[in-house]
Amino acid sequence: MFGILLGLIVLMVLAYLGWSIIWVAPIAAGVVALTGGLDLLDAYKDTYMSGFVGFAQQWFPVFMLGAVFGKLMEDTGMARSVAVALTKLIGTKRAILGVLVSAAVLTYGGVSLFVVVFAVYPLALTLFREANISRRLIPPTVALGAFTFTMTAIPGTPQIQNLIPIDYFETSATAAPIMGIAAGSVMSFGGYFYLRWREGKLQQAGEQYTEPKDKKVFGEEESTPPFLLSLLPLLTVLLTLNLLGWDIIVALLSGIVLIMLLNAYKVKKFVQAINGGAAGSVTAIINTSAAVGFGTVVQAVPGFERLTEILMGVKGSPLISEAIAVNILAGATGSASGGMGIALEALGSRYYEIAMETGVDPEAFHRVASLSSGGLDALPHNGAVLTLLAITGMTHKDCYKDIFVVAVGIPVLSVGVAILLAMIGLI
Repeated sequence: MFGILLGLIVLMVLAYLGWSIIWVAPIAAGVVALTGGLDLLDAYKDTYMSGFVGFAQQWFPVFMLGAVFGKLMEDTGMARSVAVALTKLIGTKRAILGVLVSAAVLTYGGVSLFVVVFAVYPLALTLFREANISRRLIPPTVALGAFTFTMTAIPGTPQIQNLIPIDYFETSATAAPIMGIAAGSVMSFGGYFYLRWREGKLQQAGEQYTEPKDKKVFGEEESTPPFLLSLLPLLTVLLTLNLLGWDIIVALLSGIVLIMLLNAYKVKKFVQAINGGAAGSVTAIINTSAAVGFGTVVQAVPGFERLTEILMGVKGSPLISEAIAVNILAGATGSASGGMGIALEALGSRYYEIAMETGVDPEAFHRVASLSSGGLDALPHNGAVLTLLAITGMTHKDCYKDIFVVAVGIPVLSVGVAILLAMIGLI
């Protein structure tokens, strides 16, 4: 138990210091192996790498195709087209809502979080300038739309955080719809009203829009495809995944093919976009696989049985212990998918057994795992948070407090709402 705790501390501290989890995870796993009585070399070559390779083998196609889909949406201008149309529809008087909805629609349609930030930020600048709202609210607004309810809560989302639990609990992407919609409502409405309250407070303090010091170039300002055509690939992924029941790989491929058909005149951009998406996906899958490998080593040491007893001994619903485990590990790794991967690799089979023994619907475990991955993951060292701040030219001091409220505080509360619904039988 001490070794597992020490390994987690090493993982968390080094992640906070900005060290890559690709080599931090093996170091932390080595600490767990040594204190757990395992042979260090065997633990790395066999136990750690079996978890690493197993996750990569299962999920790399989804990571790669999702990244290619998002990059094609970005490079063809379709992502921008959707964002522009929605912000125009909502209007400059509701700048925060416009940015929030644009980010949410793109994320729910399967576009990766990083692509959404690039697509939405230039529009956010325009809207916030016209509405004279402080730029410090742009990062939390984008974070609310892209990093929270559309990533983990709304049933059917094709984001990886909603797909990983499927194999562990034999569920689908639409698992526990009532719990998901309720938690998503808490996140979206709670976060939006908080940001509107913050907008009023900043205006009362005399804080207005200011131009960024370093204006970044976000691609060519060329004509974008029509909104309805740009929406079709997003709808294709969603409908084929959830209504037709296609595998996520086939659903993403159908979206990719449709993007290319609708933008045949931009064929010269396809190779660059596909190469960029494929290359970016490699880092993403390795990061998550490294975290899962750590979880495999934890599972192999004797202290894991004691850890399991402690987590399963948490009073109340077993969903509470699952929420605690996933949240802590997501916070430690600074990664929603990484933290959930560790937790479910180590404890997923046990939670499924509990579901079978107690009669708790496995869909409830799926949704709580997904929701919990999107809580403490957005601590200051989270990769998506760092990217968001870098792109917007803001600092943690400028706006992390607001990011914390909408992307950490409220999502953690929403998990409690979902668990309460499950306890009264509303799945």
